[in-house]
Amino acid sequence: MINQVTLVGRLTKDPEVKYTAEGRPFLNMTIAVNRPYRNQQGIAETDFIYCTIWGKSAENTAKYCQKGSLVGVLGTIQTRNYEDQNGKRVYVTEVSVHTVRFMDKKRSDSMELLPILTIP
Repeated sequence: MINQVTLVGRLTKDPEVKYTAEGRPFLNMTIAVNRPYRNQQGIAETDFIYCTIWGKSAENTAKYCQKGSLVGVLGTIQTRNYEDQNGKRVYVTEVSVHTVRFMDKKRSDSMELLPILTIP
């Protein structure tokens, strides 16, 4: 079986790294991905995809990207669930990101692309 997803989209907000109790960095982010077609009104619809990045890739994404940055991600679809404060079961589908590609140019005067980051 294959579980692989590749997305290119823009960050919907400035990324902020968080840390687990053990000190492992992670980043939850949402990327806006345009659909490849337009609806009957001629408008391109957008999907908002929830993604999680771990480790150094999370730290570098927060360091080099901001709201609106164009990123490419490669990962797998995962589902999880938890019980909220009201005792209701909440289901989440997300992309567990393995590789991040920063597709915008650096914010400095340099015109070179930022590196590809892969989770080991």
